[in-house]
Amino acid sequence: MHDLRRTLYSHIQRLSLSYHDHKQTGDLISRVTSDIEAVQSFIASGLLGALVNSLTLAGMVGVMFYINWRFTLIALAVAPVLFVLVYTYTRRIKKASREVRKKEGEIVSVIQEVFTSIRVVKAFAREEYEQRRLEGESLESVEIALRARGLKAKLSPLVEIIVAIGTSTVLWFGARMVLNGTLSAGTLLVFIFYLGKMYKPMQDLSKMTDSYSKAAVGYERIREIFDTNHEVRDVPGARQAPPFRGRIEFERVRFGYEPESPVLRNVSFRIEPGDTAALAGPTGAGKTTIVSLIPRFYDLDSGSVKIDGRDIRTFTQKSLRQQISFVLQETILFHGPVWYNIAYGKPGASRSEIFRAADLANAHEFIEKMPEGYNTIVGERGVTLSGGQRQRIAIARAVIRNSPILILDEPSSGLDAGSEKLVFEALDRLMDGKTSIVIAHRLSTIRRADIILVVNDGTIVESGRHEQLLQARGLYSQLYELQFREEENLTGR
Repeated sequence: MHDLRRTLYSHIQRLSLSYHDHKQTGDLISRVTSDIEAVQSFIASGLLGALVNSLTLAGMVGVMFYINWRFTLIALAVAPVLFVLVYTYTRRIKKASREVRKKEGEIVSVIQEVFTSIRVVKAFAREEYEQRRLEGESLESVEIALRARGLKAKLSPLVEIIVAIGTSTVLWFGARMVLNGTLSAGTLLVFIFYLGKMYKPMQDLSKMTDSYSKAAVGYERIREIFDTNHEVRDVPGARQAPPFRGRIEFERVRFGYEPESPVLRNVSFRIEPGDTAALAGPTGAGKTTIVSLIPRFYDLDSGSVKIDGRDIRTFTQKSLRQQISFVLQETILFHGPVWYNIAYGKPGASRSEIFRAADLANAHEFIEKMPEGYNTIVGERGVTLSGGQRQRIAIARAVIRNSPILILDEPSSGLDAGSEKLVFEALDRLMDGKTSIVIAHRLSTIRRADIILVVNDGTIVESGRHEQLLQARGLYSQLYELQFREEENLTGR
């Protein structure tokens, strides 16, 4: 079971982001925990019993045939009826168990969603609503489970009735033969004794339908994940990526999360090594999608993405992503010490490397003031830190990685002026000498970029430096003037 859990966990981590985009996290957690538990329970307690009962049944049938084959055929006359009954009910119980497991997965998803968003729930005072939502899901689960239990409860007495009919039939024929003198009373008694030994394994096997159904459904759900192919996989012959210089090229790239709805259409551009490129444009234009294609989180529908002149599909995914660092809008930190979160970018980093990365990220000072310094435990998702502190730890995580390509997705979003200043100082150090791609809605943050790519409706509509784009009086100029006017109005107030 340890091997199965480890293999399943590994497989889920390697599935492409498109799979995780559509899958409920709680359901995956349920499969890694409860479904494996059901399989383990059956193997540990039920499988040996099923094997013993099967061997006992085969042995009893053989002995009974040896004693009196006619009697044995009479006793086995109920076996086909028993088989059809158990088979039919097992299928129905299995179907009900499948519904139960699905509903339990949905309940785990609801709980996981609420617990990870507890601040939003409290901020909008939605505790009672979420309570009712869970109660509704739980009641549905109870109803489905009761239907499954009802089927199981019906099966056992039906099996008992069929066994009683079989025993009565043998007794009736046996008594007649004893009265006729064709069979001794002793032989009949021995046969009846063996008949009970034959029917008992049948009854025991029929009672195992519930645990078998749970295990079978659990295995099906596990198998379903294993049967899911990696949509993004290393192509045959993929090699380790050499150290990158950092030239990034998009050539006629077309991509859509759904094939019939393209998000990017005929996107082409080039970023030279060491340059800073900024992606600007309205919300939903496709900026985040563009940067998601560089580390090959998704595969293209057509076209190519190249680094240093080579298609990224010729590299192994791991070696490609090891040379790309990210500082994202939503900073995710893990429950653990501060030093662990910084070193996550470079496993095995020395203490001095962690301190240096924190210093360059303007994080060393506030970390030292924390109760236990670098050993201070960060709350889940970093909620015990301010937005600026989380972002600077994320920058330290990127600094320690020291990769030639850097992707920044709204790195200053939601920060106050003081935090923003410290973050930008850290980002300037981080971006020095690296090929950097910055997504920012605040155009004032991307004025110094070597090239600005203006994205609108999945295409590059403009490109150039800040001054050139303002003079062109296109979309960038409109966005800049609109934002500048808004900032001016806010300052005036």
